[in-house]
Amino acid sequence: MRKMISRWGDIVAGPKTRWASLFIWILLVAVVSFIWPQVNDTETESNQLLPDDVMSVEASKISKEQFSDDAGTPLLLVWYRDGGLKEDDFKKVQDLYAQLQDNPLKQQAFIPPLDKAPAEALMESASEDGEALTTPVFFEKDASTEQLGLALDQLQDRIESNAGKSILNEDLSDDGLHLRFTGPVGIQTDAVSLFSNADVTLLVSTVLIVLVLLIVLYRSPLLAIVPLVAVGIAYGLISPLLGLMADKGLIVVDAQVVSIMTVLLFGAGTDYCLFLVSRYRDELRMEPNKYVAMQKAISGTGGAILISAMTTALALLALGLAYYASYDRFAVPFSLAIFIMGVTSLTLLPAILALLGRVAFFPFIPRTEAMTKALEEKKGKPIRRSKSKNRFGKLLGRWGTEKPWIIIITCVVLFGGLGTFVMKMEFTYGLLDSFPEDMPSREGFSIVADHYPPGEVATSQVIVQTDGKDISLQDDLASMSMVEKVSDPRTGSKDESFQEYEVTLAADPYSSEMVEKIPDLKNTVSKQLAKSGVENADDKVWIGGETATLYDTEEVTSRDQTLIIPVVLIVVGLLLLAYLRSIVAMIYLLLTVILSYFAALGLGWIIIHYGMGVPAMQGLIPLYTFVFLVALGEDYNIFLVSNIWKKRETMPLKQAISQGVAETSSVISSAGLILAGTFAVLATMPMQVLVHFGMVTAIGILLDTFIVRPLLVPAITTVLGRYAFWPGRLWKKHD
Repeated sequence: MRKMISRWGDIVAGPKTRWASLFIWILLVAVVSFIWPQVNDTETESNQLLPDDVMSVEASKISKEQFSDDAGTPLLLVWYRDGGLKEDDFKKVQDLYAQLQDNPLKQQAFIPPLDKAPAEALMESASEDGEALTTPVFFEKDASTEQLGLALDQLQDRIESNAGKSILNEDLSDDGLHLRFTGPVGIQTDAVSLFSNADVTLLVSTVLIVLVLLIVLYRSPLLAIVPLVAVGIAYGLISPLLGLMADKGLIVVDAQVVSIMTVLLFGAGTDYCLFLVSRYRDELRMEPNKYVAMQKAISGTGGAILISAMTTALALLALGLAYYASYDRFAVPFSLAIFIMGVTSLTLLPAILALLGRVAFFPFIPRTEAMTKALEEKKGKPIRRSKSKNRFGKLLGRWGTEKPWIIIITCVVLFGGLGTFVMKMEFTYGLLDSFPEDMPSREGFSIVADHYPPGEVATSQVIVQTDGKDISLQDDLASMSMVEKVSDPRTGSKDESFQEYEVTLAADPYSSEMVEKIPDLKNTVSKQLAKSGVENADDKVWIGGETATLYDTEEVTSRDQTLIIPVVLIVVGLLLLAYLRSIVAMIYLLLTVILSYFAALGLGWIIIHYGMGVPAMQGLIPLYTFVFLVALGEDYNIFLVSNIWKKRETMPLKQAISQGVAETSSVISSAGLILAGTFAVLATMPMQVLVHFGMVTAIGILLDTFIVRPLLVPAITTVLGRYAFWPGRLWKKHD
């Protein structure tokens, strides 16, 4: 394999092929960008993340088929005044609805005739304390998010012209009348707005952070641009390729996928570039011919880059086993992006570096001793040397081999202590919990929650199929402690054997207490149906609404975690075994990454919960961060351990470990800082799911980069000695 990789350098970056490699890439990107759509143009607007066969989704389908009033998708207008709504406030509500009757909004389907209702009736619809009123506007069900956004802009203009901008924009604590848009339409448009605004900000921020870090770390403006050019060209191929797949229905992508993929591409892609760049710089200090130096650089790092890209790509592809759409949608885009970036690092990047040669490293140009001496003689003065002594790397190398047990015990105690906080973590799956607190739809929802009975914020629907039997479950439902009140049953419009009950829960429908009682609610109804003679009663009860959706989300994501985590460990473990040919090394490298994962999750919870005051972490974060940290963390271990393995062939183990750490510390530390920096950019985004994901992942990468890789892994390898290579060669020579 090493011989094949060595020859590859001459194929893609030789004196006769470098221009051809660059031309092929640019031509390929130009062609596919012209004939295929970009991934941003094929993003789905569907917000259904659960499988079709879960109870809450089936309940929603039955409700639409049997009990739909065809009113449309609702936008809730939440009117609020501290101290109580005034008569003039209700007059403004009626004036607005009169305008909507006379001049409907685009895509408007239906509005209640509030303009014709007596003022007293409208006042009675307000909250018990008289401070809040919720009124609906229904839009066509097939209206796109873009169309709904335009309709809301039109509605906002009308409101501002009649009541002033303050009604929509001023802080809720200020005096006066306030209005917020929420409900399905308001939440949907706010979510799309958040991600659409985040895309450009995220891309610019990511590029800037990578550029700044590269300049600071390598002190070469031109070299800082080279990896970004390589990643940019790779994205030029990835985007239309994913766009084609999405357009053909092979995959589904959303704004969140595109946003995080951008971060992953620039972070991991720059890492792969740095592995080659660093080795190329070292080879240029010993080899005068830049093409031969590139060939040696690819020979030395190509295997590690290839196996690292394969490890990360296959680990991310395992997300395709998920039932939950947010996980599944990540699988193909992320794994394909990593695979193409790995190919880019071994094809396009060598061609660019071969074209630039030593100039790429200006002003710290790497030269051989003979070249430096000749230049000094020509200029008659000493030339600035580019060679770094890397004293800190050598110090780390000595620590790992001289005090291994102190390092192992300290790391286990520190990481284990942080990991204990994982047991204290609370999770949330609600979409609104991921919104900024000042987002209009979240503010509107908060007003409803604060001024109406808890259960009315999100009622549940109990749907049953009675097989034609005369059954009423109203009293049975009302007698349950978790239920506040129950509506009269509605009969199915197409099949009269269906009944639907609107159930108001006795407590916050988004609370863990109510979510956990959904199975009790279903079991109670099933038993009553069975007592009434309905066969297979369990299969004829469906619970719908937000509480049931949260229950199904927890169940589905728990199933996904139970399946995907072992699969990722098996995939990564097999690739490590194939590359290192050591069962022992595979085991302890996996264990170190798992240990740092729990430490990162625990430290992330400490910062998010105790530092930032967030009551619950987004429920998707544990699996997201596990897959990313295990896959990306093993990249650095592969690069380090493969270097130690090669040195072990010619020197004693402790010396091989020490020199391996010293030689790789600089590039791995640089790569880790850049990767952590790109994920940290997510923490500046307005969506809490991105904040939590970016923060925990960045913490995990830093722990891997500065503790696990330079200290813990070398210390364990030292303690295991030649058995670290088992069942490969148990080296005896040099020991």
